[in-house]
Amino acid sequence: MMKIDVLSLFPSMFEGVFGESILKKANEKNAAAYNVVNFREYADNKHNQVDDYPYGGGAGMVLKPQPIFDAVESLTKEQETKPRVILMCPQGERYTQAKAEELAKEEHLIFICGHYEGYDERIREHIVTDEISIGDYVLTGGELGAMVVIDSVVRLLPGVLGNEDSPVLDSFSSGLLEHPHYTRPSDFRGMKVPHELISGNHKLIDEWREKESFRRTFMRRPDLLEQIELSDKQKQWIEEFKKS
Repeated sequence: MMKIDVLSLFPSMFEGVFGESILKKANEKNAAAYNVVNFREYADNKHNQVDDYPYGGGAGMVLKPQPIFDAVESLTKEQETKPRVILMCPQGERYTQAKAEELAKEEHLIFICGHYEGYDERIREHIVTDEISIGDYVLTGGELGAMVVIDSVVRLLPGVLGNEDSPVLDSFSSGLLEHPHYTRPSDFRGMKVPHELISGNHKLIDEWREKESFRRTFMRRPDLLEQIELSDKQKQWIEEFKKS
């Protein structure tokens, strides 16, 4: 079972997320256990203050190191193995499916969700193992980003999804976007499902899906193709797509 701890000043934000859909099923199947900690409870002052003005001046408040250090140490004090401690931060590496697959191999993840202007740098230097950003924009806090990362990781855990092939076939898992999908009826208002998909020929279906996955990536995310070595067949497809 993967253990997931979240440090947040707003723990109630996670109640609906962890109590519904795939994340709820993962917990029921004993694939993942969630624990949300309000790190304000670890503040060592009578006002439970977790932030302070930055040295050198400037706008905004900075999260103090003491509550975060104490919270993480409390969660790991009886552990032999070190967890991955993830700081949700716009300065972090941009999140990818490859990162989700990497994190899905861990036994224990701790997410730190900040607010205010930023974190005391000593948190980054001495506690954190990973800094993650879910995109080039700024959110009010790290909670929403943590939810995104947790969802993408948990769905990869063994037994969580009904079809074991589902996470393998998802967009980005292969480095490409996923192919189009169709369902019944085969003819809806004159809009027909591609004949390959209803042919019953599995080889033909696989070939169609492979090509359409590549086409969709070429049309929508050509930058992804720069990261893979193209086969001769794929190079031919590109020339075909350019002419269409």
